Amino acid sequence: MKKTIIDLFESSVARYGAKTFLLEKRHRKFEPTTYAETREQALEVGAGLASLGIRPGDKVAILSEGCNAWIISELGLFYAGAISVPLSVKLEESNDLLFRLRHAEVKALFVSKYQLPKIRRIRHEIPGVKHIIVFGHLPLEPGETAFGTLKRLGRDYLAKHREEFMAIGQAIRNDDYATITYTSGTTADPKEVVLTHRNYTANVEQSLSRIDIPSHYRTLIILPLDHCFAHVVGFYIMIACGASVATVQIGATPMETLKNIPQNIREVQPHFLLSVPALAKNFRKNIESSIRAKGRFTERLFRLALRTAYVYNQDGYGRGRGWRILLAPVVGIFDALLFSKVREAFGGCMEFFVGGGALLDTELQRFFYAIGIPMFQGYGLSEATPVISTNSPKHHWHRFGSSGKILIPLDLKILDEEGNEVPRGTKGEIVIRGENVMAGYWKNPEATAETVRDGWLHTGDMGYVSEDEFLYVLGRFKSLLIASDGEKYSPEGMEEAIVDKSPYIDQILIHNNQNPFTGAIVVPNREALLRELAARGVAEDGRAEAAAEIIGAEIDRYRGQGAYAGEFPERWLPAELAIVDEPFTEQNGLVNSTMKVVRSKVEEHFRDRIDYLYSPEGKTLKNPRNLASLKKIVG
Repeated sequence: MKKTIIDLFESSVARYGAKTFLLEKRHRKFEPTTYAETREQALEVGAGLASLGIRPGDKVAILSEGCNAWIISELGLFYAGAISVPLSVKLEESNDLLFRLRHAEVKALFVSKYQLPKIRRIRHEIPGVKHIIVFGHLPLEPGETAFGTLKRLGRDYLAKHREEFMAIGQAIRNDDYATITYTSGTTADPKEVVLTHRNYTANVEQSLSRIDIPSHYRTLIILPLDHCFAHVVGFYIMIACGASVATVQIGATPMETLKNIPQNIREVQPHFLLSVPALAKNFRKNIESSIRAKGRFTERLFRLALRTAYVYNQDGYGRGRGWRILLAPVVGIFDALLFSKVREAFGGCMEFFVGGGALLDTELQRFFYAIGIPMFQGYGLSEATPVISTNSPKHHWHRFGSSGKILIPLDLKILDEEGNEVPRGTKGEIVIRGENVMAGYWKNPEATAETVRDGWLHTGDMGYVSEDEFLYVLGRFKSLLIASDGEKYSPEGMEEAIVDKSPYIDQILIHNNQNPFTGAIVVPNREALLRELAARGVAEDGRAEAAAEIIGAEIDRYRGQGAYAGEFPERWLPAELAIVDEPFTEQNGLVNSTMKVVRSKVEEHFRDRIDYLYSPEGKTLKNPRNLASLKKIVG
């Protein structure tokens, strides 16, 4: 049966034509665009591309912040039979953009006025890009076409060739390419994932096996639209269910756009939001700051309310069971007094978050569950379009610390290092098979053959499936610590716990590659250290040494009689620390566009500091290099 993205959209337009699909802030308020209106605009865009000479199979890139034009343009290019190449607005380096535009053989490019300067700087180096279509109003240069002009060209083309043009979209097959997405890996350089029309529609069907989206639901997409997570969960699922999609009001700068998110959430009143750990932590930080601002009594009451809810909720799956049912009235009172007020800041309609990206710390899951907006952790990767499993409210399919239930229909098994399937509860590599598995890597048959074998996608992630069918993801195989005796351990849960529980550590990467002991690269939190040093009355000339002791003590809390002793095996705790004054950022290439640490690049970047850890001088906490870094941080 033919099930392309065009088929999905046409079916929903037929069912929900008069219903609001897109919401965008114009003239100081969010204004609606119906499903039928979106279709007509998409046809105009697609026909406009056809009038410019874009043919089925041609590649068309999109470089823009999230907006109606982004979604309409991608639907439009699909109607024209073209292949979408979504590009991250975070790509600042000309080389990165140049590589993608050339490698994908892009013939046309949609670009926002805010991203246009990047393209103009490299315009002479991309002769293959014949057409540049610009979102927004500004003076254009030769070779650039306004978005409105493209749609006018499309209307003229449709007036003469409508039947001929419509046949293009109808001729698209399930296995035709839909997108070429350049991923940002955590252990290697980006790869070019090719996803078909059926990959997307299959993943929509699979996702809806675990989660229900009523047609009255609204979401505000606060994540970049270029990733397939935003595609599938952000708007393709919404299309399938006849629901509504809003985008964040674009500011003149990325920071201004970020500042618009809280206000936009209150205006749109979404029923759910997509999130990643970095956003979740920021939301929690803002909530706790607003509680502190109300005074010590409110803060103490909020902490008591959280502790009570934590006991009542247990691991999510066991919420209110057994004797805990007795706490239900108390939890209800706290919810009415405190948590409901927090939810008002999210518009008052929020039912849940859908979490993607890196593993979400269990403590964060407990927090959001307690305040009445559960953050349902999912698991996936671009090569799987991306969703593989998810926690959800449906049938109480959620448990803190897990990545939820596997989607249906989708085959998943856990393999040992020899490629043998292991029983439930045993750790190994996660491999999957289903219609959501990618077509391959663009122009890279070797990598494709290595990753997809006999129809099975080898994820490179380690995990296990519990007896009651919850998937637990433990980290990347390539991220594993390897001791000198060959034993292996995943550091990611430990890294997340340390950062989450320590106010003095912003980032940490734990390292052991058959070394005598485990070490770690640590990025301190300057503000927290300065506050603590001031509270202790430490003189300026002693700050660096005192700060080193504070950071070392944070790791010691996981040893012996420490507050968190036993949480992780002591042999894997970092014995020595390399304290650095340069954070891991997108600018220096040490985190990717989804804010995941790129381990291989961090290890390469700080290679001299890692090597120094294993020298006699480097083994000491207060070694000269650590103190030099701390002097830069705290004076």
